[in-house]
Amino acid sequence: MRHALSLADKAEALGEIPVGAVLVDSEGNILGEGWNLSIIENDPTAHAEIVALRHAAKKIKNYRLLNTTLYVTLEPCTMCAGAILHSRIQRLVFGALDYKTGAVGSRFHFFDDYQMNHSVEITSGVLAQECGEKLSAFFRKRRAEKKAEKFEKQEI
Repeated sequence: MRHALSLADKAEALGEIPVGAVLVDSEGNILGEGWNLSIIENDPTAHAEIVALRHAAKKIKNYRLLNTTLYVTLEPCTMCAGAILHSRIQRLVFGALDYKTGAVGSRFHFFDDYQMNHSVEITSGVLAQECGEKLSAFFRKRRAEKKAEKFEKQEI
């Protein structure tokens, strides 16, 4: 999770929402990593999880990412949960809960459907405070910047 947090810093440096993800095999070797790129790539699917899954699939030349663990700093959304399911990831570990769009327990319960053709072991709350604070600080800063821009426009 510490590595995923460092990847979130890369997203923030680009002006993206600071979310990072890293996929490792059963021995802890990194197969893929990613950070949010939706804004700069104009791609609504370029979430950290999706970027990490794409890199891993290309690396191992298989979209099925069996016997792997995905670490992500924020609870995945429904799109990312679907990709996790289809890629057959064994385990998902995430930090902060996402009460607005989280699909792994806080808002939606994507993996709780017994009819799914794959189950994912889920561990939530790992470094949750640190992951959550990184996001909160980012949005506080963004709101302050927008407020300053609005104030500057009013003065002109």
